[in-house]
Amino acid sequence: MSAVTVISAASAFALFMMCAAFFLTVCRVISGPTLPDRIVALDMLVAIAIGFIAVVAIRTGFTLYIDVAITLGLVGFLATVAFARFLMTQGMQPGEEGPPDAPPGRRRRAGAARAGRKSR
Repeated sequence: MSAVTVISAASAFALFMMCAAFFLTVCRVISGPTLPDRIVALDMLVAIAIGFIAVVAIRTGFTLYIDVAITLGLVGFLATVAFARFLMTQGMQPGEEGPPDAPPGRRRRAGAARAGRKSR
């Protein structure tokens, strides 16, 4: 068994597994019950795309794909940070329940902070 055969079989297996992970993650994006679940799933999609690019770079031997994967990783990280900041500044809307593990009174504190911003 030659090295080319092993690399070809391993990369085919890796592509198959990443396709399965991609479809499962897309299901999570669609069915995610909350916005943070969807954001984490989108971040996972970026990681899977980086994996796809890396496997294609190995299969083809074209090293420019590695630069594309690094760039995609940086953009994905910045997008996740932007989504997290959006969620932090948005707060919870009136009448919206907090997460199940949130301490009691979280809704009141978020509402009080929002009321303080509106009155200024």
